Amino acid sequence: MQIASSAQERPPSALRRAVGYLGHHRRAVAIALSALVVATLAQLAVPELIQGMINTLADAYRIDKLLKIEPEIARTLAIAALGESVDSLTQTRLLAPQLLVNAAILIVGFAVMRGTFAFLQTYMAEWTSQGLAFDFRNAIFSKISRLSFSYYDRNQTGQLMIRATDDVEKLRLFIAQGLLAAVQAFLLLTVTLVILFLTNWRLALVVLPILPISMVLFAFFGKISQPLFAELQKRLSKLNTILQENVAGIKVVKAFVREAHEAKRFYAATDATFAQNMKISRTFATLFPLIFSVAQVGQIAILYFASPLLIYGELTLGEYQKFSLYLVYLFLPLGQLGFIISLMAQASASADRIFEILDAQSDVTNKPDAIELPPIQGNVSFENVTFRYFNSSEAVLKNVTFHAKAGQTIALLGATGSGKTTIINLIPRFYDVTSGRITIDGIDIRDVTLDSLRSQIGIVLQETNLFSGTIRENIAFGRSDASDEEVIEAAKAASAHDFIMSFPQGYDTPVGERGSTLSGGQKQRIAIARALLLKPQILILDDSTSAVDFATERQIQAALETLMRGRTSFVIAQRISTARNADQIIILDKGEIKAIGTHYELMEESPLYAEIYTSQLIDDKVVEKG
Repeated sequence: MQIASSAQERPPSALRRAVGYLGHHRRAVAIALSALVVATLAQLAVPELIQGMINTLADAYRIDKLLKIEPEIARTLAIAALGESVDSLTQTRLLAPQLLVNAAILIVGFAVMRGTFAFLQTYMAEWTSQGLAFDFRNAIFSKISRLSFSYYDRNQTGQLMIRATDDVEKLRLFIAQGLLAAVQAFLLLTVTLVILFLTNWRLALVVLPILPISMVLFAFFGKISQPLFAELQKRLSKLNTILQENVAGIKVVKAFVREAHEAKRFYAATDATFAQNMKISRTFATLFPLIFSVAQVGQIAILYFASPLLIYGELTLGEYQKFSLYLVYLFLPLGQLGFIISLMAQASASADRIFEILDAQSDVTNKPDAIELPPIQGNVSFENVTFRYFNSSEAVLKNVTFHAKAGQTIALLGATGSGKTTIINLIPRFYDVTSGRITIDGIDIRDVTLDSLRSQIGIVLQETNLFSGTIRENIAFGRSDASDEEVIEAAKAASAHDFIMSFPQGYDTPVGERGSTLSGGQKQRIAIARALLLKPQILILDDSTSAVDFATERQIQAALETLMRGRTSFVIAQRISTARNADQIIILDKGEIKAIGTHYELMEESPLYAEIYTSQLIDDKVVEKG
């Protein structure tokens, strides 16, 4: 009972779950299956007609011989011995040509019917499979966009891309071709076996042992081929990752003269993929000859056992021909099974990889009773916040506590790895705290919905990401309904308007892939304009002036001083000049707060801040002289 219970509770396979998605396309599936049944039955009707044609020809030949017997008395006696009359045989002989024509017309009719419904079956199967691919790609994209940042920390971009493309395509091909081929194979096998037994049960028994032998072969090859295809997809993912990294980082590759090294990496990945493909090819190159050998044995056995039946008249020539044709229909599905097993193994491996994404659990989710965050004033508090990244024992932040009043500007200073970026990633809940809590206007941010929280926070990340499209579309990314005047106002505030208007197409200038046609400073100012257009109550600027020169920085700072009034702003700054006018400057070191205060307070109370200020002041003077 326990075994049965555990079997019932076992989750369905990924491939079975994927096939379950066909429920979203019931009408198309029903049409495809109905067309398949009609096309298959039309195919199965032909051997019956051929049997009639051959028997008609054989009877006509026999009658001709009888009617030509001389003398007449011998002819009459021979026909009487058969229980026939001269008139009846003559009438049968005269009807033979018409019967052959009728059968030929029916065969052509069934061929047209089969072709028509086979087209309908193929078209609707393709419609269904494309719809399924549409569903899966949308589901994967939706899931990926909702997963927390920790998921991306553990997975490579190339692997995620190939699951949404190649893996979905493998699954689609199985649905479009393999699944219907399996249904057709099952239908052909079942109906053909019934017809064979009805035609001649003794010959059918000769064929019967071949079926389990074939099934065992397919089960064996199916078991060993699925892991082979799973490994192939892993190697394809690695190949795609190397390609994606090199295309995205082509400037770095060229700058460091690493073309040859990266080419070797790619060749190695290509070689591994090639080797796995050949391993799969060897497997199926072994399978198909085995199957055809089994089929040939079946044909020889039938010929051997049918010969005496034909000689002694227990089996007509038409029945034997019909039996032989149906035998082809019996072995045809067996040959198809090799193709089906190949598609199914690929689809099964791909389905596992697809559902790895769809079943992935986000570390940051809405609570079941999460509320909408009301319009905020912008009071932000960190209360004994400690944070560790996934599977890391070392804390990135340790008992961080501070309070930002509404409208204040908070500057975060510290060396690389001190925890500055982690702090601003925790405010919009890109990650959740390990311990402690963060509140906005006294509300724990884990108690509100993610959308209502993030919609009130404007962010300019350290790594500027622009999307293919125009400058206007990128600035209005968070507010597609923004007017041209609002877009221009945000651009002016970010000191971007002048350089935008210097382009021939102005705000309609394409930015290229990831903003490739713009400089680092230009991209950053567009990103700032994008955040400012939202008019958020909380503003996060992650080192937003790191990619601009001193003149541009001064322009941005002047604009930001006006725009930050009335907003709580968190600014990661590498330069003291960026932080000195902040209401609070937080000095971080190895995840701990070392000092908090204004510029003047820290100059007096924090030796670390004074040291940073002095060193940067000297550096700035050196730059100005240079």
